[in-house]
Amino acid sequence: MTLPERFETDRLVLQRLRYEDEPEIFYTYASKIECTRYMSWPTHQSLKDTRAFLKYAVNGWRAGVDFSWSIRLKSSNRLIGSCGVINDNGKIQFGYVLGPNYWGQGYATEVCRKLLALLKTIPEVYRINTFVDMDNVASSNVLKKCGLEEEAVLLKWFRFVNQGNEPKDCVLYKLPL
Repeated sequence: MTLPERFETDRLVLQRLRYEDEPEIFYTYASKIECTRYMSWPTHQSLKDTRAFLKYAVNGWRAGVDFSWSIRLKSSNRLIGSCGVINDNGKIQFGYVLGPNYWGQGYATEVCRKLLALLKTIPEVYRINTFVDMDNVASSNVLKKCGLEEEAVLLKWFRFVNQGNEPKDCVLYKLPL
């Protein structure tokens, strides 16, 4: 699957993650427990953790299975978060994370709408879905605004590393195609 290295929304620029993004990723969201609470990966304790993530992201892109973009404000080029897509032979899972200073301003909805519109144009994509912790009401609201539908409630389905690894109930969302 081929995805663009750069694309834009009205207020944002999304571009393929680069090693140069390391300090901004770390300080904007990856080291902040309030940002990583609902993530599948552990809160970064040092820049070394962020560097390891970027190595994974670069290799995933090359392999065509994991695509990650930085999210930057057009007005200032400030990094505010990132988003990504995992490709399992045309079955897509996507996600996003924003720094807390950028919550509640419509950025997540803007990113998801653009990303979903892009994914819908790719012929080999036959399913687009994501899941969230049942307690993550803000992300559930974003997904619904973007046209995703609740497909299932999955009881004790995922262990979020930043929530003590206890199995949590999750909601599976899908985009009707």
